[in-house]
Amino acid sequence: MGQAQEKASDIETIEVQGKFIATPYKSANQNITIISREEIANAAAKSIDEILQMVPGMDIRRRGANGVQSDVGFRGSSFEQVLILLNGIRMNDSQTGHNSLNIPVDLEDVERIEIIKGPAARRFGQNAYAGVINIITKTILGKKVKISAEGGDYETYGFGLNAQLGNEKFSNSLQANSSTSQGYMHNTDYEIRNVFYQSKLGIRNGDIRLQAGFSEKKFGANGFYSSPKATEQYEEMQASIISLAHQQTFGKLKLNSNVYWRRGQDMYLYNRQNPALYRNMHIGNNVGGEVNSSYTWGLGTTGVGVELRKEFLVSNNLGDRNRFVTQVLFEHHFSLLDKKLNISPGISWANYSKEGNFFYPGLDVGYNFDSNNKVYANVARVHRVPTFTDLYYISKTEQGNPGLLPENAVSSEVGYQYQNKILLAKISGFMRSSKNSIDWVKKSLEDPVWYAQNVGEIDTKGVEIEFNHRLFPWIKYSLGYTYLDTEFKQSNDFVSRYVLDNLKHQLVAKLETSFLQHFTNELVYRYNDRVNLGSYNLLDEKISFVKKDFSVYVLINNVTNTKYTETFGVQMPNRWFHIGFTYNINIK
Repeated sequence: MGQAQEKASDIETIEVQGKFIATPYKSANQNITIISREEIANAAAKSIDEILQMVPGMDIRRRGANGVQSDVGFRGSSFEQVLILLNGIRMNDSQTGHNSLNIPVDLEDVERIEIIKGPAARRFGQNAYAGVINIITKTILGKKVKISAEGGDYETYGFGLNAQLGNEKFSNSLQANSSTSQGYMHNTDYEIRNVFYQSKLGIRNGDIRLQAGFSEKKFGANGFYSSPKATEQYEEMQASIISLAHQQTFGKLKLNSNVYWRRGQDMYLYNRQNPALYRNMHIGNNVGGEVNSSYTWGLGTTGVGVELRKEFLVSNNLGDRNRFVTQVLFEHHFSLLDKKLNISPGISWANYSKEGNFFYPGLDVGYNFDSNNKVYANVARVHRVPTFTDLYYISKTEQGNPGLLPENAVSSEVGYQYQNKILLAKISGFMRSSKNSIDWVKKSLEDPVWYAQNVGEIDTKGVEIEFNHRLFPWIKYSLGYTYLDTEFKQSNDFVSRYVLDNLKHQLVAKLETSFLQHFTNELVYRYNDRVNLGSYNLLDEKISFVKKDFSVYVLINNVTNTKYTETFGVQMPNRWFHIGFTYNINIK
């Protein structure tokens, strides 16, 4: 689903960058998906969260449409257990994981998306409990301006601009876009604006990269939180990121480092017509830096990394909060049996100023039978420290818990992968045994208040199958299926808000055809069977025309007009038509 068969050789050479050791995609001993630039361009999707819905094993629970707000989970995880990166820089919010996908980048300007399924805490730290998503943007050589516009049902409009200026030594990119809609039902209108700048300066055997971005969302939140009866809710969110990164190679030694600042602002009204009734304002800042290194020697490649981060929050509801995080990461990669057997043990240590010390050990093993066939297995221990919302949030319908314990788990996976230039087949079995799992619960449906609690031990087991095939040069298809079984070890005589709301069966099928030289058509079918919300079928369709510097598309979401909800009873849109175009202006 995420792998570009038409660019198989390119995908194979991509290095999935951990904090200190970059692993070639084909040599990775984890379940990794890469969504390529071409797949993004052809996808029947309008936003990053919508394209992630097409990846087997990913559970995107949207509130609203077109990127307004979504929770992202992997294989039965909560939305707090997934790490989101933008060009390797942490975007997770210490206030709440609801804000993690506030990314200041339009889908049009994403080069690729790297997805690591399974635990990766020893490489990335907090939140890499069930998976990692790294959104990669890229500057382009030369001088070019791209303009875009779109329109659709429900008075939906969008405009975008991307300017590129650069050469092999120094390149720059600036993009800005805006989209608005009156919404598909009462009080689901939205305004979304993004501005993002990045530059890359080449130095001897390395580069220096700067990125700065700002995202703003304003939207009606009919039934998004509290209860479905809260039809007049409203929210405004901002997310800012600025980072400076350096990477350089000195013979067998590779260094990469960065400093970053992420700011998040979240203003919530229970009733947008009566702001004085109930209002929350949260402002959070994460400031950090890291230095990572890897050294290749006779016994393999050794990586060591150090990260320091301070998390601040000022809130009229959650209070003034802060914590300091120190992480040290270590990993070693070596090969045996003529480089067919690859082994990567590692461990990381994290100290939270308020919660104490945590260790994240793990081991990846892979065996390549030949250039096409491999088996892999991995096991790791992970922890997650509660967010400030988990700990301190108070309202008429929610009650945080300052006594929450960090949740932890042991995760493992065994898989087989076959890949050549036209075919990719993967099958894997995985399990996660969690302790002190955190959820929001209440004793019965009639109880008006959700309470944050450690709900005990949870065992999650599953199977995932993926099959991608280019049948002819002009047609390719893919199938992906994930099955999950979640079991509570203790009595679960309570109503779960998140943990017991996972997908039990997920099927994703995609058919892409090219015809008449300039046309591409993509049809995506999804079947989701959620534990507490039942099952539904969705069909999305996009036809694109591309000729030289001009492109136009027609996109239809929910072709069959299915009535469904993805989370918390929030009604999702019926059939939605979109039309848009882009035009590139090349400057001499």
